[in-house]
Amino acid sequence: MKHIYSALLATVIAVPALADSHSMGDADAGEKQFGKCKACHMIVDDAGETFQRGGKVGPNLYGIIGKQAGTVEDYRYGDDLVAAGEAGLVWDEANMAEYLQNPTDFLRTTLDDKKARSKMSFRMRKGGEDVAAYLATFSPEAEAAADAPMADDAEAEKTE
Repeated sequence: MKHIYSALLATVIAVPALADSHSMGDADAGEKQFGKCKACHMIVDDAGETFQRGGKVGPNLYGIIGKQAGTVEDYRYGDDLVAAGEAGLVWDEANMAEYLQNPTDFLRTTLDDKKARSKMSFRMRKGGEDVAAYLATFSPEAEAAADAPMADDAEAEKTE
């Protein structure tokens, strides 16, 4: 019986950790949903490679997941989003999906300030998790993971 309780406890502890390590949404669906975002946003890497053409009204979203909020260079953010970043807000899939649903409400809750406002007026009532998963594919962690198997394969070929 003691082992059953130990196994159950280990499962209860492990499940949230596993859930956090996996994407909440569907990146392929998010790529399609991103069509709504292209009016204001683009995805272009530091070398200039364009993954999504788009507008310049909003910031470039390349590498946004894992980045402190309000810190993309060459973009003038609203004061409240900058304040949220300075208070420790770092974009992840969960908070990005929540932000996309209602940017102003998200900032008001995050900053505990009823007067906080977002410059982004668009609300994505559905599909925010998918867009966040899609944006996560352009994060440094995703790129490192994509490069890792190739490095492992090259090492395996050397040893054969």
